[in-house]
Amino acid sequence: MIRILIIGATGRVGRQVLSQLPATDVQVRALARNPQTAGLPSHVDVVRGDLTLPETLDGCLDGIDAVFLVWTAPPAAVAPALERIAKHARRIVFLSAPLKTAHPFFQQPNAVRALGAQVERLIETSGLEWTFLRPGMFAANALSWWAPQIRAGKDVVRWPHVAAPTAPIHERDIAAVAVRALCEDGHAGAEYVLTGPESMSQFEQVHTIGRVIGRSLRMEEISPDEARRELLALMPAFVVNMLLDAWAAAIGQPALVTSTVREITGTPARTFQEWATGHAAEFGV
Repeated sequence: MIRILIIGATGRVGRQVLSQLPATDVQVRALARNPQTAGLPSHVDVVRGDLTLPETLDGCLDGIDAVFLVWTAPPAAVAPALERIAKHARRIVFLSAPLKTAHPFFQQPNAVRALGAQVERLIETSGLEWTFLRPGMFAANALSWWAPQIRAGKDVVRWPHVAAPTAPIHERDIAAVAVRALCEDGHAGAEYVLTGPESMSQFEQVHTIGRVIGRSLRMEEISPDEARRELLALMPAFVVNMLLDAWAAAIGQPALVTSTVREITGTPARTFQEWATGHAAEFGV
């Protein structure tokens, strides 16, 4: 029996990890600041904890063998929290980013990237058996970027750098690799760069969504400056600037595509069309 704590269980990937963990030979616990509003399945032991309050973590970690970590707290909380985790668990799987990937799309400096590198450095020296997951662009970004325009009944999606290619990955595939790393031996020290199975421009992704929901969607390219003004309503300025720089750097070459999902799970990564089909209702269908 392996006992697993999920930190970040209410997020898209964390929920998928919970749903994909085996029903036998695994005990699952989830950390939540407010267990009453977490909305997690009834079989999950939801415990109160806060990464910024390390004294609350000991009870969450009692008896735990492995931890899945999505870091959402300020940088100052990293060291105290990891110190508590290392006292209890022997294995950690950290949802990081492609920090070391040479493709120019992933090389834009930003605060999130710096925080991820800080977490990794502390994990590496913690004594824990670690695995880093490095997913590229999440397919689910389409829900915050394009779905509002599509749900509003617009057949034209206004967006910058429509020719920029990425290889969007389904959150279920990220979780599938996480589950293997949590439950199996042989993943210690691994840094898994995870992508979807195909390089697609942003134009092709929106066209795919339109095909799935039965609408002829088009894209209107807007300038980076215009996009910056509009995107600031959706995300912080440093994220907007990072994305605009990344898309600009990616134009003219295919996106990085890895076969890691298939190699680890034995099943090919899901296509963007599969992702869009599963999320069609969230685009107003």
